[in-house]
Amino acid sequence: MTSSLLRPRGRARVSTFVGGTLAARGDTAAGGTTPTRILDWQHPRVAALVRDVGATSDPGPAQQVAALRRAHGLITAAVRPVYSVQDERPVSEVVRRGVGSCSQRLAVLEAVARATGVATRVRGLLVDGAFWYPRFPRLRKVVPDQVLLAWPEFRIVERQQNGRTAGRWLTASELFGTLEELSGDTGGGFTNSGPETLFEALARTAIDWDGAAVCSAADAACDLSAHVLADLGYFDSRDELFARHGQTLCGMARLLAEPVMGRRAAGA
Repeated sequence: MTSSLLRPRGRARVSTFVGGTLAARGDTAAGGTTPTRILDWQHPRVAALVRDVGATSDPGPAQQVAALRRAHGLITAAVRPVYSVQDERPVSEVVRRGVGSCSQRLAVLEAVARATGVATRVRGLLVDGAFWYPRFPRLRKVVPDQVLLAWPEFRIVERQQNGRTAGRWLTASELFGTLEELSGDTGGGFTNSGPETLFEALARTAIDWDGAAVCSAADAACDLSAHVLADLGYFDSRDELFARHGQTLCGMARLLAEPVMGRRAAGA
């Protein structure tokens, strides 16, 4: 049993598209590289992280992906996972605190990408709150019935022989390989329990929200599409997504929960 009492009121969260795959939906969100209130990559703290990544000037597709993977590893080490509920917290503040939720750590990765010239955008997904039951077995009655997930994509650009450039969107799910490659990992899929969050899991297994991947192990699924309640479409930034649909919890719930959840380590 999940709770709808903690959800922001006056927000219509319904699928923007009906039927078809994402590729067939004709989405036109262009994304971008400019800093936003959340993705404040011009801040000195974020700039320092970007320098540690060591992205090269005018990189090719392989170098762009390699830099994103290095950034993922640095963020994993520098920002400890907690259950923070403040999805709109600026990236510079997340880095300063050294702790962050899965959503906040993904935002740090987006900010680093934008700082290195890689455009980002997000896909808005409403995920069933029951997906988080394994983490809160004694608190199921206060788990929100819907969790708003901002799932990033990165535009990888390749310079062609005629001097023009062509880009493709790489989802966070495919940062470390194709879904087919990652679903072959003998460690199985993502269980949403223990210290591993979606952010860490990206590096070892397929995170599939569309039902395209099948894990080789039967104990944990790579196909998480059954947990998706609605696809809200693409947005140029997570700032735009949250401005339109609100965060997972209403303001009062965030105010009361953050002092506790923002310190609770994932898996505790």
